[in-house]
Amino acid sequence: MMNGDDDDRLLGVDDRSRGIARELYDGIRSLPIISPHGHVDATMLVADSPFPDPTALLIRPDHYVTRMLIASGADPLRLRQGSPEEVWADFVAAWPYYAGTATGYWLAHQLRTLFSIDLDDPDETAERSYTVIATQLRDPAFRPKQLLEAFGIEVLATTDDPLDDLGAHTALASDQSVGTRVVPTFRADAYLDPAHPGFGDAVVAVAARFGTAPDDLDAHLDGLAACRADFRAAGAVSADHGVLSPYTVELEPEEARRLFRLAVRGEADERAVRALAGHLLLWSAAQSARDGLVMTIHAGVLRDYSSSIHAALGRDAGYDIPVATEFTRNLRPLLERFGHTPGFHLVLFTVDETTWSRELAPLAGAYPSVYIGAPWWFLDAPDAVRRFRAATAESAGLLRGSGFIDDTRALTSIPARHDMARRLDAAYLATLVVEGRMTARMAERLAYELTVDLPRRVFKL
Repeated sequence: MMNGDDDDRLLGVDDRSRGIARELYDGIRSLPIISPHGHVDATMLVADSPFPDPTALLIRPDHYVTRMLIASGADPLRLRQGSPEEVWADFVAAWPYYAGTATGYWLAHQLRTLFSIDLDDPDETAERSYTVIATQLRDPAFRPKQLLEAFGIEVLATTDDPLDDLGAHTALASDQSVGTRVVPTFRADAYLDPAHPGFGDAVVAVAARFGTAPDDLDAHLDGLAACRADFRAAGAVSADHGVLSPYTVELEPEEARRLFRLAVRGEADERAVRALAGHLLLWSAAQSARDGLVMTIHAGVLRDYSSSIHAALGRDAGYDIPVATEFTRNLRPLLERFGHTPGFHLVLFTVDETTWSRELAPLAGAYPSVYIGAPWWFLDAPDAVRRFRAATAESAGLLRGSGFIDDTRALTSIPARHDMARRLDAAYLATLVVEGRMTARMAERLAYELTVDLPRRVFKL
């Protein structure tokens, strides 16, 4: 699936451009990893317990992996209830289904670099590969904290509930053995989106925390603002918003309060839900303009699409399906208010790549606050990354993006994903050099900027 002996993988096929790409890649391959958006569990890092088995390490926490495994015919219930050995055997049997996918590329990278395993080898068995990995996981070098250091991760952002006490982050910040800066991310979807299945419970929880009435919108937002302050004090640099649509609207205060009361009672119709969600997303932008947290919007995914998979595996189990997404009109109220506000950073992620050249690049090329989020979910794959560069660079340039975002729950996949991005950026820059569109000196500078300086700057690190 991936030629582990070919250190020129993803660097292009033309000899001239590949040679330039190799030089660019060699200059950035060992730079520290900046991961300003992801989903690794902070409590797991604090506990620093050995990973229990290969399945817990590589399969169950990674929705990219489980989604394809189910598509290959694996039983979803067995994914949850089966023994680790059974699930691993299902994965090895399904290995050909991953061929050509970004998931397969990352998995092959992890298996070869960490465990010297090649599942393409016809003599490799599920039993042997499981035993090899399980044995190595008992080595202290495979504890989470050791992996952070071994991988060269300089910054790692987690994703956290607004009411989290952030104790894990406090512990990590005071742990001298952890060289990685681990920061929380404020993720308030359930508290701000009345369409979210947990909205009612989230509103009640905020009211209970602050001793206010659940149907009091002003008190609810004051509570969330206080939580944001706690996150900032704990080192947070961003507030993330997963929305079906990036719709924003400014409602009259009393109208917003009325719709909030309806939503809390479960009486808001679809139109009211959309209006309230748009108002609260605009409120979030106002908060970011005030407190400095970078606002990231991951838009256009219909989450937990399969009710049966949701019932079997719970939320965020890989059955998120993209929908067409519109940014220009939906974000205009937000950009009219904050598009030119000094210090306000808005990073826009999409799984609708038609928006890259039509909407996101023109917006990022006009507003100093807007950055194009790296290819995400279905698009963080080699060919999509190439299309991303081609679609956005000519109108927005290369430095109006976010830098690479791995967005993963699977700790050991982080180096594989960042290495893929570095190779692809080196190859793209090399092509521009060969075509006479960029000097070799500028390409070398941009390779470094795209890898470390850009994400540091965009996320205020």
